[in-house]
Amino acid sequence: MKLQRKNRLRALSLGAVAVSGALALTACGSDDNGGTSGGSSASAKAGSIKCDDAKGQLLADGSSAQKNAIDAWVKAFSQACGVQINYKGGGSGAGVTAFTQGQVAFAGSDSALKPEEVAASKKVCDGGQGIDLPMVGGPIAVGYNVPGVDNLVLDAPTLAKIFDSKITKWNDPAIAALNKGVKLPDLKIQAFHRSDESGTTDNFTKYLIATTPENWKYSGGKAWQAKGGQSAPQSAGVAQQVKQTSGAIGYFELSYVKDGIKSVSIDTGASKPVAPSSESATAGIAAAKVVGTGKDLALQLDYKTKAEGAYPITLVTYEIVCDKGNKADTLPATKAFLRYIAGEDGQKVLASIGYAPVPDEIIAKVRTTIEGLS
Repeated sequence: MKLQRKNRLRALSLGAVAVSGALALTACGSDDNGGTSGGSSASAKAGSIKCDDAKGQLLADGSSAQKNAIDAWVKAFSQACGVQINYKGGGSGAGVTAFTQGQVAFAGSDSALKPEEVAASKKVCDGGQGIDLPMVGGPIAVGYNVPGVDNLVLDAPTLAKIFDSKITKWNDPAIAALNKGVKLPDLKIQAFHRSDESGTTDNFTKYLIATTPENWKYSGGKAWQAKGGQSAPQSAGVAQQVKQTSGAIGYFELSYVKDGIKSVSIDTGASKPVAPSSESATAGIAAAKVVGTGKDLALQLDYKTKAEGAYPITLVTYEIVCDKGNKADTLPATKAFLRYIAGEDGQKVLASIGYAPVPDEIIAKVRTTIEGLS
């Protein structure tokens, strides 16, 4: 009890540096094998974290899109409760596989479970099954590195042609038409995509399929299907390649847009192009509908939105957990951690580090579901 009280007081004392911690997290980012040097933004209310009987350690894997958010949350939760959480961030596909094989307490995925994955989860969820809990929202930024170009506007058809190797130079007439008055260089486009199975890829290509099917004739999914281009693992890997390659373009979460990477504004058909931000992503996610059944809260996003100020290329990251049949030795810590990140304090962390909180109506359902986990 004394140790726990000491940990809680220590976490509370970090609250005064919450804002600077958030900025440090955004600046430092993360790798895919460890944590960030930031994350103290999550500690603003760490003293109020309800630990219950949480103890020991949790293993988790999955979405690299939410890695920066998870790192911030884990730091605050671990300080408050003394629980070690190892979130690998190996990508959505790796996370779902690890979950259905019973290797992790929970997984993160930017795509909801498929029917066959739900069926596989029943083997590890004793008397239950895996469910999707939307926890992190955010824009998928299209980041670029084109010397001399500080502001760039693209639309869905142009993006599709770039990532399908149909547009190969930055001064292509289609790009120039969307950027009147901008001096575009005669420079080869270096398009980067994910090499691993990724929910970020799934959501990015869902946007292209929904908005410009005549230019993106692939079925979509977590694995990249278009020919050409170059690849890198995890969001951090794609961002690193864009950062160091002149003429590069790639897709990743907004928290990875830094250190020389700029983000594309999207011409959606609204009165003005929309840049990715927490606010514009929240506006884009606001029209999402719950399409999961039972305790599953999978969402359907509106990629074709033309609402003013709504960014269309968004994703929602789900925490995947058993509704029933969670392992007895990890259930208390899993529930306590999920309760914190779905709570008001946990969700408040998101906007400061480039993510979007889950809309109130949806996160309220998530909180109720977490309390019923067994």
